[in-house]
Amino acid sequence: MHLNPYGADVVNLAADLANRRPATAAELADRCRAAGLTLERPVSPQDLDRALEALMAWEEVVDAADDEARAELLNRMLAAATAHPRLTDHAGTGWHLHYRDDAQPLGPLLFALISVGTALHLTGRGMHRLRRCTVAECTTIFADTSRTGRQRYCSQRCANRDAVRRHRARTPS
Repeated sequence: MHLNPYGADVVNLAADLANRRPATAAELADRCRAAGLTLERPVSPQDLDRALEALMAWEEVVDAADDEARAELLNRMLAAATAHPRLTDHAGTGWHLHYRDDAQPLGPLLFALISVGTALHLTGRGMHRLRRCTVAECTTIFADTSRTGRQRYCSQRCANRDAVRRHRARTPS
């Protein structure tokens, strides 16, 4: 699989990691590999710490009050992950573009991927397409990749739960 790490895949990976934080470096590595990332180095506890920092900063972007605040927070992440773009064939799968330095450990790599991937997702699809589920008791983050850009729920289960709640509220007892 040739993953474009700067498209929706990385935003979905960020949401997955933010919604269910990895507890160990090994878990982080396994989940990144499952998402299609090629890991070139062993993953350390320091990588886990840096990834968790990236996720905390990313959640601030998700929860920003408006587009300007969201852009400012994301610009801070981009500045912290700054590296010049480069062509690479590091995995022998073909030449592709990286927005990061070569041979980075996973922690800084995820910070760069999440920053650039989120910026491309929001500018390409709309600044509103990163949010939490509408259901009050659900705090799940999701990237809206729907055609219309009107996704409100993290899952069909939450959509059904909310529909039942609205129906019961309209129906007299």
